[in-house]
Amino acid sequence: MKIKNINIGLKYKPCIIAEISGNHNQNLSRALTLVDKAAWAGVKIIKLQTYKPETITINSKKKDFIINDKTSLWNKRSLYSLYKEGSTPWEWHKKIFLRAKQKRLICFSSVFDETSVDFLERLKAPAYKISSFESNHYPLIKKVIDTKKPLIISLGLNSFKEIKELISFLNKNNFKNYALLKCTSSYPAKPEDANVKTIDSMRKEFNCEIGFSDHTLGIGSSLAAIANGATIIEKHFTLSSKDKGIDSKFSLDPFELKCLVQESERAWKSLGKIFYGPTKNEKKYLKFRRSIYIIKNIKKNEKITRENIKIIRPHFGLLPKKFNYVLGKKASKNLAKDTPLKSSDFLKKN
Repeated sequence: MKIKNINIGLKYKPCIIAEISGNHNQNLSRALTLVDKAAWAGVKIIKLQTYKPETITINSKKKDFIINDKTSLWNKRSLYSLYKEGSTPWEWHKKIFLRAKQKRLICFSSVFDETSVDFLERLKAPAYKISSFESNHYPLIKKVIDTKKPLIISLGLNSFKEIKELISFLNKNNFKNYALLKCTSSYPAKPEDANVKTIDSMRKEFNCEIGFSDHTLGIGSSLAAIANGATIIEKHFTLSSKDKGIDSKFSLDPFELKCLVQESERAWKSLGKIFYGPTKNEKKYLKFRRSIYIIKNIKKNEKITRENIKIIRPHFGLLPKKFNYVLGKKASKNLAKDTPLKSSDFLKKN
């Protein structure tokens, strides 16, 4: 998979997507600062969310439209008020896209209805994201397919059967340019609910690029996901986790984002390949292994004993496994202490 000039796959370093979401707190200057900080942190791709509250829900006070969960960050909020607070004004998009371009970042967005796709097409968005809660919105997905742009779909809440149905829908539309993200749709998500071992299974089952949309705190789950084959990491991003944005409590700050960029590349490089023995860079350290050394002067024909040889570092003498074999053998010549014992230093038969 490729988004503009960014290649995505196991042979490339992980693609880190910094999700701004509603962390602009309805302030354009703050939104632009988030773009700047993402560039400073070293990410190559940022993402917005493009919707209006009325494109997601309706403005109703009935209980169906009120969050009733004491563990939720948004308990007692109406869906409409929550989405209104988190929405990125459409008139900001062009300015944010332009700032991203100036900072040499790729900017794209999650879409939530067909009108947002039409709007982003006018801005020449290079790719699209479908969030977990929209992953069953087939008319919207078809709208994105028709753009022929790369598509990333989060799969939180989806059963295995539902994922197979989704892939069947993509295949029926002859669409192959997509990636799927393992996701836990709780905010913040508990690490024990991340189940990143599923990523390797997903790659085998669905034969496409697999990533991880991480709602846990910190970067540990993201690094574990990379170790299990994730090639995309999506993480919410804010200026400070202490801010009162709707997503700030489970978002990374700029320093944490920079750490994620650096450590994800290290984690990816560390995967390497199945390999035994010293690497090229290790070979110079072979000399620091143990071997058999002479620790007291030994005269010709004198027996070699535990008192005059020892297994020590460095590794210029006989291998330690020969220690018992050489005990009792007679020296073939005078042997100086602090020198490595060689096979020519003793008689093979006494």
